[in-house]
Amino acid sequence: MVVDLHTHSRVSDGSDTPTELVERAVVIGLEAIALTDHDTLEGVPEAVAAATDRVEVVPGVELSVDWRGRAMHLLVYWVQPSSGPLQDRLEALRRSRERRNHEIVAALQQQGIDISMDEVAARSGGGVTGRPHIAAVLVDRGHVATISEAFDRFLASGRPAYRPRARLEAAKAVELAHASGGVAAVAHPHTVADNADDFAGLFRDLVTLGVDGIECHYSEYRPQQRQALAEMTERLGLVATGGSDHHGSYKPDIQLGIGRGDLEVPIEALEGRRARRRSGSWPNRPIHDT
Repeated sequence: MVVDLHTHSRVSDGSDTPTELVERAVVIGLEAIALTDHDTLEGVPEAVAAATDRVEVVPGVELSVDWRGRAMHLLVYWVQPSSGPLQDRLEALRRSRERRNHEIVAALQQQGIDISMDEVAARSGGGVTGRPHIAAVLVDRGHVATISEAFDRFLASGRPAYRPRARLEAAKAVELAHASGGVAAVAHPHTVADNADDFAGLFRDLVTLGVDGIECHYSEYRPQQRQALAEMTERLGLVATGGSDHHGSYKPDIQLGIGRGDLEVPIEALEGRRARRRSGSWPNRPIHDT
């Protein structure tokens, strides 16, 4: 049985509605999917309603957190769309995204690129707006040919229109996730590790951080790399999780459930995280505001 524990809907920067995402999962025979939109749980009720008993929907959210001065993405699962320690912080993170979007659009305008926030908001459909929507407008307007080109020329870190945004500190985000009844896994760890030695050191440090799992089965990793990362993760007592990082038309080469065609995330990735949640095996540390 196969699952996909990293997906995005139109509520953030995917092109499918939560219902469409669930329907796709049913058609391809997935056992479960996690909806992990950026900084929001708003799509979870729709996804759960669409699932009925055909596929399990795991409520989730993807956070961009600060890890030693670098941006690291954290997937938090089983946090419900209601009030709670983490949930109450999501609105502040969304406001930071909105400020950043205005700054990016202003930077593009200063470079003579005709684009407006109204166009970007319309492209997002009212959900959490981000750089992929700005990139899509640049494509629509003919300034670039593809989403990838928009990031490469303007929007990626270090490019002319890139602007940073507020992030939770990594340890704080993990604490908030646990205090809200969730479990936390580091997404696509290659974004904070540059080589094999870095991976080994990073994974040991993540144990100290208190995360529950690491995304080892990922679309952009080769099968041999996935296996090596999973073995390393499990030796440290963490769950080797995984997902496609499906965004629909915003990442057209990444397909739900199968990534680039060879991804298989075993159901053990889900059951291992479920067991961590039931055991509450994370450290019982107080939450301190920063």
